[in-house]
Amino acid sequence: MSSRRILLGFAAALLAAPAFAQAPAAPAPVPGWAVGRPEGSTLAPHAGRLTVTPLDQVPVGSIRLPPGFQAEVFAHGMPGVRAIAEGPNGTLFAGTRAIGRVYAISRNPDGTTRTRIIAQGLAQPSGLVMIGNSLYVFAVNRVLRYDNIEANLDNVPTPVDLTAAYGFPTEQEHGGNHHWKFATLGPDGRIYTNVGVNCNVCEFDRDKFALLVSFNPDGSDRRIEARGVRNSVGMAHHPVTRELWATNHGRDWAGDDAPQDTLLRVRRAGEDFGFPFCLGDWRDPQYNAGRNCSEFAQPAALLGGHTAVLGMRFYTGTMFPEQYRNMAFIARRGSWNRSRLSGYDVVVAHLDAQGNVTRIEEFLTGFRNDAAQTFADRPVEVHVLRDGSMLVSGEQMGAIYRITYRQ
Repeated sequence: MSSRRILLGFAAALLAAPAFAQAPAAPAPVPGWAVGRPEGSTLAPHAGRLTVTPLDQVPVGSIRLPPGFQAEVFAHGMPGVRAIAEGPNGTLFAGTRAIGRVYAISRNPDGTTRTRIIAQGLAQPSGLVMIGNSLYVFAVNRVLRYDNIEANLDNVPTPVDLTAAYGFPTEQEHGGNHHWKFATLGPDGRIYTNVGVNCNVCEFDRDKFALLVSFNPDGSDRRIEARGVRNSVGMAHHPVTRELWATNHGRDWAGDDAPQDTLLRVRRAGEDFGFPFCLGDWRDPQYNAGRNCSEFAQPAALLGGHTAVLGMRFYTGTMFPEQYRNMAFIARRGSWNRSRLSGYDVVVAHLDAQGNVTRIEEFLTGFRNDAAQTFADRPVEVHVLRDGSMLVSGEQMGAIYRITYRQ
């Protein structure tokens, strides 16, 4: 073959190359949160703040509480702060989601606090449990135990990896949906946690997803505590009855007000709360499959459409007035998939002597600006300190607020 023919062929290939380069790219996969979003809707999750908020910008002054209560900044500088656990010597540990860190907060004799990063680079370590001197950290599909942690805050030991023992679904199996964890220690010494559903709403393995589960601390003896729970990121045991209570998120894209987020009361192990078929007496318009909602356990309370209920704790202290003793305080992180904002507050579920919810009362408000449709912070977790005061973590501003009461 002559050199002329070779050059002509090479030139033809170069001319043809742009046609291949201009072929349309495959469409990007739809993120899990957007599956089912109505055409034309611009609703999308609010971006979390991942940088430190200076103390003078933490919006403690916007907080509104009932008469006699005060709010102050307990600690700040922890972007994305969520779960709170307390060590036997008073050290507080805080988990996060997007920032991937676990913080330790020590209280100084003068009342100030010191914050350290004790773990980072983890995938959404938002579940924390303290058992004795050991801190258990629940990330997306990892479980790590840090032994004797309070004595080693400046020289954190290599954690014991319990991931295989717990056997949670992998991040790939979750497909990026509801894979972060909340965890709490039960009165029976077991660790209770969530396994969220791997979609917005769909058909799924009901023995694997949309569950509340418990384990021995070493990861053995897995037990299903409740089924049909779309995603719970807050749970606690009643201090008297020892029953498990949990918050739960309703599905997206079925309207502004339905289904509502809920508070669940688990009366027996394995109880079924109906997802995806029903939520209370609400029948899912796509996935009801002809089921009668009365066959499922009913929620203890309705907490509003898309309010994003998260952490909940029963008030076991003595600082607050008697009317709050053994009542459930619930953080509502706030909506993103609703035409007008809802949540961004802390509410109290008042219970009667039989454990029935009689009313839901606003407790901590002021973060949501209804006129401007903006928000100042997003309450995520509540924690009762030994002195009876209450901590509330604000994820958006990376701060923890302390609520006290004085007559």
